[in-house]
Amino acid sequence: MTSAQDSLATGQRSLGDASVRYPLWPPLTRGCPRTATPELTYPVEVDYAYDDVPAGLFGRTGPTGGGLDRWAPLLPPLAAPGLGEGGTPLLALDDGVFIKDESRNPTWSHKDRLNRCTVSAAVGVGAEGVVVASSGNHGASAAAYAARAGLRCVVLASAGAPPAVISFLRAYGAVVLPVPADARWPLMRRIVDRCGFHPVSNLTETHTSHAFGPEGYKTVAYEIFTELGVPAAVFVPTGYGELLFGVWKGFAELHRLGLAPHIPRIFSCEPSVGGPLAAAVRAGRPAATVAVGRSKAYGIDCAVGGYRGVLAVPRSRGEALLVTDEDMTTAQAELGRQGLWVELSAAAGLAGLRGHRRRGGDFDGPVVCVSTSSGFKDIDTGTHPAEPVEPVWEQVERRLRAAGITA
Repeated sequence: MTSAQDSLATGQRSLGDASVRYPLWPPLTRGCPRTATPELTYPVEVDYAYDDVPAGLFGRTGPTGGGLDRWAPLLPPLAAPGLGEGGTPLLALDDGVFIKDESRNPTWSHKDRLNRCTVSAAVGVGAEGVVVASSGNHGASAAAYAARAGLRCVVLASAGAPPAVISFLRAYGAVVLPVPADARWPLMRRIVDRCGFHPVSNLTETHTSHAFGPEGYKTVAYEIFTELGVPAAVFVPTGYGELLFGVWKGFAELHRLGLAPHIPRIFSCEPSVGGPLAAAVRAGRPAATVAVGRSKAYGIDCAVGGYRGVLAVPRSRGEALLVTDEDMTTAQAELGRQGLWVELSAAAGLAGLRGHRRRGGDFDGPVVCVSTSSGFKDIDTGTHPAEPVEPVWEQVERRLRAAGITA
């Protein structure tokens, strides 16, 4: 755990109007009230004293240590203890393609970077607990970091949450309340108002979420930069767009500091049965809400979008892509053949890259696909047990031949 003095954070700034600023505390969990309209709430971001960033922060001789603490100057105050989040491997796949494997985080997803920051905010305001609406990665991560910080955690999960995830949540001592999906957010607002718990997921009609959370995702960009430099493009599985925004902002800060010559193109990759970010970009709107069809990529199958992704995609000269479940299943299998077991949502980045290339897209330089989470959390995990085989050679040989293995 770092001290508050390590952070160079100076305040909060509206993404709807950069001239609208707020103090750093308390962190705004309902977006920017001064620029909000009945139809839209703009998120806020954290601002920093960039002129005071230590010269060696991004060098090979820069600070070392586990977790996000290495990047403390460019993060909100890390008041909650960490679990060794970050520092995930960047793995070469083929032909200049790299996978940023976020399943290596403590709770096996990218959400650990966000929750180190949001639970730190809860500690900073003296909250007794946190509340989150999630049926997967976000809930598991919030529960773990709350437990680490000695806080209670209430998780409003959907009734169809994967059983393995429910077990994961309970292991951390979280109070798990499976409720209908459309009831989660009204209940979360009530728990915030009546119990005094700190919200670590969205409270508004359009997605704004926690001011501190996406700051943790910037460290994905920092790590890519220190290991690879600036890639030509980054493909990001996208639900509400917080990870997408964080990756873009991290590279934008590196460019502002004079370290990165340019910002890579950032591509959002959403399920084709919905895609609120793609809809907003197409329509030239700051956010959109769409009807959502059925997808097994439940982690990113969102009906509601927000402004963060709409800002990041065009500013990076990227694109908002849509991928099908079939595209993601193919990419998931490709990653499996490389030794990476990822959930379907996590394969959306590689699926987006493969589709972009099929349409003639190419890049002059390396490309990074972010893989967000372990396959452990997929809905179908554990539902297809292997068929038993009699332990006699004839039966074993038949099964081997069926798999293309010649004895």
